[in-house]
Amino acid sequence: MLPPVSRHRPSNEGPSGPQRRLYTPDLTPPWKKPKAAPEVPAEPGLVVEEPGTGFCGAVIRCEAGTVTLEDRFGKHRVFPLEPRGFLLEGKVVTLVRPSGAAPVRPTRTASGSVAVPGARARVARAGRIYVEGRHDAELVEKVWGDDLRIEGVVVEYLEGVDDLPSIVADFSPGPDARLGVLVDHLVPGSKESRIAESVTSEYALVVGHPFIDIWEAVKPSAVGVRAWPKVPRGQDWKTGVCRALGWPENTGAAWQHILSRVHSYKDLEPALLGRVEELIDFVTS
Repeated sequence: MLPPVSRHRPSNEGPSGPQRRLYTPDLTPPWKKPKAAPEVPAEPGLVVEEPGTGFCGAVIRCEAGTVTLEDRFGKHRVFPLEPRGFLLEGKVVTLVRPSGAAPVRPTRTASGSVAVPGARARVARAGRIYVEGRHDAELVEKVWGDDLRIEGVVVEYLEGVDDLPSIVADFSPGPDARLGVLVDHLVPGSKESRIAESVTSEYALVVGHPFIDIWEAVKPSAVGVRAWPKVPRGQDWKTGVCRALGWPENTGAAWQHILSRVHSYKDLEPALLGRVEELIDFVTS
């Protein structure tokens, strides 16, 4: 005997047969849904922070699905291009690959730092860097000028070091007003080294390069010579260099020629690079 047939349809069955129950794909209330973050093209040099790791750096490469950042120490990290994955000036953004762009690399400042397009100079710090020698100051400005403006560091020309202790005392360096000094031809046992050692403030740092003149800090290859000439003692070094190289004995014009051949930190000797970077780090710490 067959079981009786029910006259009532199951709740999921329609006139023509079973029906699927429809569900809302997202049951999250509207007020709990995160707001869409603005999309920002990962252009070269764009500085962002990955909030999960705190890594902050400039975009150097953007490929399908990933972006590579480089921090100020040259360290690279690769991150996925996820929605709301980065902070730009403290605000959440979604990085996207630039339209039609191949992998990108940032431009660099003359010092080798990542350039920040459109960045404004900071308001000048109370701290300063004094550079002995006009030519020295011009060279520092040419190679590190962009970095110094971003950091708000002012470079001042120091005519000589004889009065350095009184200059430091008048400046009154402190925790919020550090002082860095770059001395010309600072070698052990010299008058300059004894003066530098007399500066004892923990907020003042005096360093120097070993070159007879700042000209020597420029690599000879940048100027198109094999080596800087040896100039006999008792002879003006710059004039002697001009004579040995067959240049007109106009040291001002000679320096402008040398300076014009300096395009980046690669044209300078490491003994100068290290000292200037040390001063910048000290003043901005």
